[in-house]
Amino acid sequence: MSEVRITIPERVNSIIKTLEDAGYEAYAVGGCIRDIILGRKPQDWDITTSALPQQVKSLFRRTVDTGIKHGTVTVMIGDEGFEVTTYRVDGIYEDGRHPRDVSFTRELKEDLRRRDFTINAMAYNDRDGLVDLYGGMDDIDNKIIRCVGEPEERFGEDALRMLRAIRFSAQLGYEIDTDTEKAISKLSGNLKKISAERIHTELIKTLVSDHPEKIEKAYELGLTAVFLPEFDTAMQTEQNHPHHCYSVGKHIIKSICEIEADPVLRLAMLLHDIGKPKTLTIDEEGKTHFHGHPAVSERMGVAIMRRLKMDNDTIRKVSVLVRYHDYGNALPATEKTVRRALNKIGDDLFDDFLKVKEADVYAQSDYLRKEKLEKIAEWRRLYLEIREEGQCYSIKNMKISGKDLIALGMPAGPGIGNILDKLLDEVLDDPGKNNREYLLKRAEELRSCP
Repeated sequence: MSEVRITIPERVNSIIKTLEDAGYEAYAVGGCIRDIILGRKPQDWDITTSALPQQVKSLFRRTVDTGIKHGTVTVMIGDEGFEVTTYRVDGIYEDGRHPRDVSFTRELKEDLRRRDFTINAMAYNDRDGLVDLYGGMDDIDNKIIRCVGEPEERFGEDALRMLRAIRFSAQLGYEIDTDTEKAISKLSGNLKKISAERIHTELIKTLVSDHPEKIEKAYELGLTAVFLPEFDTAMQTEQNHPHHCYSVGKHIIKSICEIEADPVLRLAMLLHDIGKPKTLTIDEEGKTHFHGHPAVSERMGVAIMRRLKMDNDTIRKVSVLVRYHDYGNALPATEKTVRRALNKIGDDLFDDFLKVKEADVYAQSDYLRKEKLEKIAEWRRLYLEIREEGQCYSIKNMKISGKDLIALGMPAGPGIGNILDKLLDEVLDDPGKNNREYLLKRAEELRSCP
């Protein structure tokens, strides 16, 4: 027991007190205790108790059998649900993820012993204070991610825990204990037993953390070889060019760190150069080139995101940002150029496109960095000016539509789309031509052209 005092929400305390008054033990447990100690706001509060599920149900008016087979009952207070789980010992893990069965125990120590990391194996109530049987507080003080008990046992039970170790390391800025690392390296291949959805969740949490560079540790320990082998290839691909000072993989990591913690933006940086190894050429002077890599990166990125079961909206946004991340590098910063870029990329992603370009530059060498950033800043200024002035950069912004062309007697079909595309091309060059009278007259002229 510890003298550490924690302020527990009133509703959590009321559940604990109800269980204690009925003669049972009860504690807030796990990640919520870790977070409150670290000064972070817990996402949810879990409670562990010596009471059996049916005993828990008998004490509260509103409960939900969310996982009663494994001892979990959700107690509803108002519109909030709190998971209350009986002390348990997990049975044999047959699939590397879930125990075949569980058995209930009267010992809090046994329940805490089955948990993944020491920092997640602490419990608390106001009567006993902090219960820290496996050194969680010491590991918080030393900023260490360490398994409870034998690491190979913990990872053998649930292979996802290996990726969770990376994720907690990234979220907290902690190092992983040496023995824990050795066990991950030895058992990394077991990650193939884990569903793509679970891996996807841990990857995103790692990417949007305060230390996304910890993904390099996943590479070093053999985890990315299982779920993202394309990244391993990137880590092993050097760049010898004035614009670069890192390998492709190191550049990717650096670029992730240079952009805000948004899932779409960080995924875009993870994937923006993933196709470079497939496009590598080396000239007579030994310089490396990656011509056409954005298109290859997009194709590979889409395949990776689908493999990891990401949603269609994320795939769409990331693929656009990857496809166009190099767009405009050789073009002048003019209104015409920016309007055409807006037409290709879309207004909803244009600001993100500029952020991606900036992060890409910051992850390169110092060569021409000032000039590159000044150009991006000018693109942003022109973009804001174009929006403020309401300039046209897409068919939907034009003063005429397909209905107007049909009203002129043009037959519905692809011919109308072709004419609208030609009209838009003129408007992108000169927004003054987005004039209804001019466009109708010009449409008639284009219609009469063979």
